[in-house]
Amino acid sequence: MKKLAFVLLPLLELCACAARAPQTPDAAAPVAGFVTDLSAFEAFVATQPTPEQFRARYPDVLLVLPGTITTKELRLNHSRYFAQLDANSRIVGGRFQ
Repeated sequence: MKKLAFVLLPLLELCACAARAPQTPDAAAPVAGFVTDLSAFEAFVATQPTPEQFRARYPDVLLVLPGTITTKELRLNHSRYFAQLDANSRIVGGRFQ
């Protein structure tokens, strides 16, 4: 019985610690679908991401960079973002269209 308690007590303590660990969502996890949380999107753009970081974070949003030829269509679901870049090719702003 003492051997069983010797093995089980550390396991129970480990389980209790894991249950108390805060569960926070991964800030860099990809956002599936189109942009619905505009404040989170604007906060992400404020970090001045590279186009690669943007595509990794918002894979379903079409990123249109300066000089890219696009069709003239109306999208109302925040699925196409026309980015403004700085001298280092980082996204510093833009608009949905």
